Amino acid sequence: MSAESAARVCLLTGATLGIGRAAAVALAPAGLELILVARDRTRLEALAAELRARTPGAKVGVLAGDLSRMSEVRRIAAEFRATHDRLHLLLNNAGALFARREVTPEGRERTFALNHLAYFVLTEELLPLLKSCAPSRIVNVSSDAHRGMRIDFDDLDYARVRYRPFVAYGRTKLMNLLFTRELARRLAGTGVTVNAMHPGFVRTGFGRNNAGMLGTLVKWGQAFARTPEKGAETLVYLATSTEVEGVTGKYFHDRRESRSSQAAQDMEAARRLWEMSAQLVGPAAAAA
Repeated sequence: MSAESAARVCLLTGATLGIGRAAAVALAPAGLELILVARDRTRLEALAAELRARTPGAKVGVLAGDLSRMSEVRRIAAEFRATHDRLHLLLNNAGALFARREVTPEGRERTFALNHLAYFVLTEELLPLLKSCAPSRIVNVSSDAHRGMRIDFDDLDYARVRYRPFVAYGRTKLMNLLFTRELARRLAGTGVTVNAMHPGFVRTGFGRNNAGMLGTLVKWGQAFARTPEKGAETLVYLATSTEVEGVTGKYFHDRRESRSSQAAQDMEAARRLWEMSAQLVGPAAAAA
């Protein structure tokens, strides 16, 4: 860990399972104030208590909510702003794969809402704090599942064709990379950097929210996967290492820059996705 991380404030989503939990465990001793975000408050409180017990004096707070609902994302951001006037690290990690097409109460396909729109909205809501605390960092957890994918801008909610869970997931991971590139362009000169990373195929609770064949396949496949701790290494590296100070708009795997697909480097698609996302979710409350 770098000295730079001392006394800095870090908000981490998807904190109770998998690489999110492993990252929280790794970051707690670094002198950071950690704010952990996940859906299950009971699990959040248990993890916070565990981290305080492991590292006496560690500052750990929790915010609970369903990040597939943009009203909940905005509520979480508002609750954070009500108690904090600083934010140095935003780690967008929460995500899921759904076996069947589901629609949120706000009318959005759930994979798209949770894996992309939540990153977009939470980041927009908290950008004023990140800018005021520069140098600061944003890290978006993406995946090599983006490779071979294309975005159908006429069907972002995956409503017009037969729903295929791995394609729906892969498209959102491509969106994470396009979002990262466009955000890096917009943040040039602000002192806020943003990078994306691929954790590898990790042995986590990912995909086990599904019953049937998909859940069984995921459970079987994870017997051959890397540990959450290994998967979290690059996330922690991008959050804390002096080696990536000032680096922005890049994609990393195993703590090294990785080349994304050609589709993920399409700046016109990145701009279009940004504009369409903004239309879907409306203006950030923090900027309103």
